[in-house]
Amino acid sequence: MTSPDSGVPRLVIAAPSSGSGKTTVATGLMAALTGRGLAVSPHKVGPDYIDPGYHALATGRVGRNVDAYLCGAELVAPLFLHGARGCDIAVVEGVMGLYDGAAGEGELASTAQVAKLLRAPVVLVVDASSQSRSVAALVHGFVSWDPEVRIGGVILNKVASDRHEGLLREAVDSVGVPVLGVLRRAAPVETPSRHLGLVPVAERGSDAVDAVAAMGAQVAAGCDLEALVGLARAAGPLPGGSAPWTPGPVPTHHPSRSVKKSTPRVAVAGGAAFTFSYAEHSELLAAAGAEVVTFDPLRDEELPEGTAGLVIGGGFPEVYTSELSANEGLRKSVAELALSGAPVAAECAGLLYLCRELDGLPMCGVLDASARMSERLTLGYRDAVAVSDSALAGAGTRMRGHEFHRTVVEPGAGAAPAWGMRAPERRVEGFVERGVHASYLHTHWAAEPGVARRFVERCRTS
Repeated sequence: MTSPDSGVPRLVIAAPSSGSGKTTVATGLMAALTGRGLAVSPHKVGPDYIDPGYHALATGRVGRNVDAYLCGAELVAPLFLHGARGCDIAVVEGVMGLYDGAAGEGELASTAQVAKLLRAPVVLVVDASSQSRSVAALVHGFVSWDPEVRIGGVILNKVASDRHEGLLREAVDSVGVPVLGVLRRAAPVETPSRHLGLVPVAERGSDAVDAVAAMGAQVAAGCDLEALVGLARAAGPLPGGSAPWTPGPVPTHHPSRSVKKSTPRVAVAGGAAFTFSYAEHSELLAAAGAEVVTFDPLRDEELPEGTAGLVIGGGFPEVYTSELSANEGLRKSVAELALSGAPVAAECAGLLYLCRELDGLPMCGVLDASARMSERLTLGYRDAVAVSDSALAGAGTRMRGHEFHRTVVEPGAGAAPAWGMRAPERRVEGFVERGVHASYLHTHWAAEPGVARRFVERCRTS
């Protein structure tokens, strides 16, 4: 039976390639619709953590990811519906080019696949800065490549003049696809980038607020919002049987256990240095019975009182190396917790923070390893299997993940590695020591809810 929420109006904002302007359009559309009083649900195709931060700023709701590789195609619609509960409309920002997905895996994890799984119309954002009539061939190619992908309209970006707009409209009209917006070539909205993409919202403060407001104004002025909402409302119901994902009910524990142990406190790193986290992780921890509290390693001098477990996700510790190193009190607190055997889950930035040093400056010293910045970008999906029993997973547990970093940890694996990579290359990686599980691999726990339950149970018994 189809969920009552499965007909939520929805659009996918896609593009022929990266750099076409889909982040500006998607974020701006979210802001413009929110400004009109609509409750907008923001989503991002793929593993990206940064764009959802801008989406959250535009909508006032948590930005969520829909990733068919990390979570499996079967979870795309349920996770989407979970995020879209109670909303008037959902806007999904695509990734890369419309038909680009996991390398060597066909359409897997592409924007096109997600659009089909959500039965959502696609709006194609086209960079028209160096073309006129040729835009018709480009749009025709994208429309005809996969008949199951419904391209419901085009937004022309970086248009030079009224004459240029006229030529482009005439060309697109010949393909039979409506032009739903025209954005003039102008100074780009200030969204600074660095070695891993846009600078996260948490680091920019009021500048990020101003940037999102500018995106909203640009889209509101240049796009037909009524037509876009109408297209979203034409999406229709999701496939039968689709129901919102749920992290599960909070379990009931044996009454003989103390309150502290039955509801262990799990501290989750946040702040400007640790911005990479999927919202579902904290939801799963809470559903497994944990009290989830956030702390900022740049500001807090010790872990929250009563911390029984620690989660340190991704982010940019390499940008804040000096500040993190100078916070000796917290480094000592983290080391003491780890040495006690308490569960610690660290991904990417968390791995660096647990090392002996990062770029020559002292870190927590939990792991006998050294980390440094590198010129080489490590990027891509990974098919992995747990090598060692840990607080997160039993040996043999298979999970899919994603790597995204410009750092190197030496050695790359401990005596008990965290993961064995099955694809694209075979290698072992990460560290399992005492209660610590530290690795470069980003995973999405919704794909394997037992990870959160196992972690919280270890918090109770450690």
